[in-house]
Amino acid sequence: MQMKLRILLFWSVFWVMCGTSGAAPVVGSERTRNLQGLERSPMLMEYHRQTVGEDRQFFTYPRRDYGFIRNFTRTESGAMMFMADTTGEFFGKSHSFGVAASPVFGAEYRGSESLGDTLWPSFDGGIYLRGYADSLDFDLDARMYAGEHSAKKPKSFDGEVFDVQTKEGNAGADYVSYSRYRAHMALNYAWARLQLARDVLHWGPGYYNNLSLNQFALPYNMLSLDLTFGPLRVFSVYADLRVDSWSYSRNNLNDRNLYAHRYELALGNLTIGMSEIQVLYNENKPWLFVPIAPLFIEKGNYTERVNNGALALDMNYRLLSAVRLYGEFFLDDLESPNAVYENKYSNNRWAGMLGLQAGHDFYVGQKRLSAGTIAEIARVEPYTYCHYDTAHAQLANLGAPLGNPNGPNSLAVDWTVYAQAALGSLGQLFAGVHQKWLWKGTDAGSNIEDPYKTVRKRFTHGAPLVYTVAPALGYNGRFVGFSGELTLGDTRATDVRISFMW
Repeated sequence: MQMKLRILLFWSVFWVMCGTSGAAPVVGSERTRNLQGLERSPMLMEYHRQTVGEDRQFFTYPRRDYGFIRNFTRTESGAMMFMADTTGEFFGKSHSFGVAASPVFGAEYRGSESLGDTLWPSFDGGIYLRGYADSLDFDLDARMYAGEHSAKKPKSFDGEVFDVQTKEGNAGADYVSYSRYRAHMALNYAWARLQLARDVLHWGPGYYNNLSLNQFALPYNMLSLDLTFGPLRVFSVYADLRVDSWSYSRNNLNDRNLYAHRYELALGNLTIGMSEIQVLYNENKPWLFVPIAPLFIEKGNYTERVNNGALALDMNYRLLSAVRLYGEFFLDDLESPNAVYENKYSNNRWAGMLGLQAGHDFYVGQKRLSAGTIAEIARVEPYTYCHYDTAHAQLANLGAPLGNPNGPNSLAVDWTVYAQAALGSLGQLFAGVHQKWLWKGTDAGSNIEDPYKTVRKRFTHGAPLVYTVAPALGYNGRFVGFSGELTLGDTRATDVRISFMW
């Protein structure tokens, strides 16, 4: 027994002290459902860096990590497979490249009162590949998942498609297996980046409640063009959306396509952004990818019944490199300017969000402690993101909103206190507490699939308050990561995970 404990201790120390950070060529969205890495809440800490820093603030993700190639050898040389070199000259110019590959393994326990299910044992394994060749960079995170559910009819914890396989001679306790991946491949030229990816877009200064495109949506395949001219950023994207999360649904034989543009102007501590989106149903129009084509005008050139458009404006101001104040207004449809004040009928579909983030980096010797808080309030009117017919041009993918995760007819307040300590060669330690107050309506126009009708709306009428508090703890070593979150309050959930990557 003592020998086994010594072996376990040896390998634990080995995993922690050796290895690579597993960097990526992009700064992307959180992965709270699947494909989790070693680091806890990386996007939250990215927003912390935007708050306490002095550089221009851009809020369009995924975006290029300019240090990926420059630091590639230093960060990735400890991977299981590593190669970096410079080729001979072609047409008088040498060419550099680098590739790193790491196996990824994880074990997780999940329990959810809302799903009425417990997932255990649950394991995943796969490969994380990243690299570059001159101006091309790429990464791939692909994994297979397998686990047992306690529910008789398991539901997907991550909202994506999975396969249920009944054990031999057992009508219950199903075994579930599925595969997931996210990937990026991009060509870079000075001020331009053209990228093919499977990921989630996150546009705007909010962390939890961005209204147009939000990181907590479900992933989709996309083509994007990112242009940066000093303080001006222009981002255009085309994406292939899925209508239904059930893989056997005939609704998925139809096409649902997203076109979206974002324009950002970063003037010192002030950033002003505008996002426009259009979803087409069985009427794809590639011209809309061109970033100078105004989607809110182009919308009128196509069949009204099968296209859905929206426009969002946001603003972020950083004060003394310690506080960010920000807000966003999302307009789905408007009967008349005066109707915003009256706000009686479903013809007026809009949403608003306000937020504040404060943070500071403390230093104890050479060790950095990053601490802060972030708070947001978001209101989404009934029928926002909806459309005329069910399963048509909703602003959704796999049945989940592309924008605010609470969906139409909701009022939410999110507040988080967090801290991350850098432990040098031992990695990083994260701790945080997230509180949420949610009022979610039940009247018509509360579900994103509700068909739109001109009716008198009732915002969160009689909606009960759902309060949750979720303490979280995370550790990120070089080769091992731990993440645990316990949700308490009106709904309960547990998520404990350990990850390994070489």
